Amino acid sequence: MMDISVIFGIGTDLCDVRRMAQALERHGDRFAEKVLAPAELATWRARTARSPERGLRYLATRFSAKESFSKAIGLGMRMPMTWRRCEVANLPSGQPCIVLHGELKAWFEAQGLKAHVTLTDEGDHAASFVVVEHAAAPAHIPTGDHP
Repeated sequence: MMDISVIFGIGTDLCDVRRMAQALERHGDRFAEKVLAPAELATWRARTARSPERGLRYLATRFSAKESFSKAIGLGMRMPMTWRRCEVANLPSGQPCIVLHGELKAWFEAQGLKAHVTLTDEGDHAASFVVVEHAAAPAHIPTGDHP
């Protein structure tokens, strides 16, 4: 017997970094405050202070990843999915990971789900891809040897 995982959902998103710049011009920090979780917001502010371009790319990759995640779980931006309940953090290795909060975390854990995310940015675009697994019950995988 071995544990198997099955794909619950996948999501991908392509974000135009210039649209993020326009949103910040129109709405100021309120846009970032709406989209980013508290820890992300602190990182965004620090990166923006050092390099506005770097801060903009950070915002775009996080926006994209949250869009991808919302697609992978099949909810879109409907409860319990919200921008700030879904955080994109980094493991010590630098690998991005999804960290959930509040009702979204409770819903996700109750489903027995696990997420994997990857991010990239190049030129005027940021992109992300999310795979969400649903851990299945242990399954017997036939080996070809039958008693």
